[in-house]
Amino acid sequence: AQDAEWGLSMRLDSSFKFPWPMTLGACDDKQLAYKMGYEIANQCKSIGVNMNLAPVADINSNPKNPIINNRSFGEDVQKVSQMSIAYMRGMQDNNILACAKHFPGHGDTDKDSHKTLPVVNHLKYRLKKIELVPFQELINNGLGSVMIAHLNIPSLDQTKDLPVSLSSNVVNKLLKKEMGFKGLAVTDALNMKGVSNFYDSGELELNALKAGNDILLLSENVPKAIEMIKNAVLKNEISEDYINA
Repeated sequence: AQDAEWGLSMRLDSSFKFPWPMTLGACDDKQLAYKMGYEIANQCKSIGVNMNLAPVADINSNPKNPIINNRSFGEDVQKVSQMSIAYMRGMQDNNILACAKHFPGHGDTDKDSHKTLPVVNHLKYRLKKIELVPFQELINNGLGSVMIAHLNIPSLDQTKDLPVSLSSNVVNKLLKKEMGFKGLAVTDALNMKGVSNFYDSGELELNALKAGNDILLLSENVPKAIEMIKNAVLKNEISEDYINA
């Protein structure tokens, strides 16, 4: 898996760079977005990457956002939805798994979750009207995976300093039950300060698994995480069926 939002060059130098998603949004051409997704999938396959951690389905509604901005298709909900769907289809029609991010929406923040835990104070009805719309549209159109953001959203889970990536209310209940998502839930990187500042390695991965995540991304201590998860199974905190699923 790789971050290849605008192609392999997002992480690998000396490779072709496609336009920023915001540039694509400005073109307002869904067919172009599909073709770009399809060709990025070709390039992913050429180096053995099976899963592209894209598209960014965040609504770029906060001009002070330090981390999303031109990685988003724009600030219009319907445009972001339609461009995200076209890009996803281009990749998945070409056998590369898409991963929409950063659920439930990292667009209206003025903090970077790589460095701290941003707080989103919107009520749930507002999230359903704006931030969640592209994710729901993508899910309805066959999205393969979703990345969960390290954001604190009190209207979804009131636990102090809890990132929604570790919240069963958000991953199991909102994403999987309420929104009907059947694909893979992926945490954002577990070495990011938005989550690692609050939990130790091992405990962090265990909590992410309990919340409903299927893939734990960039664990800082894999052996310790495996040990804690095994112990949780032995103590019946997690069922073996859950692990197998």
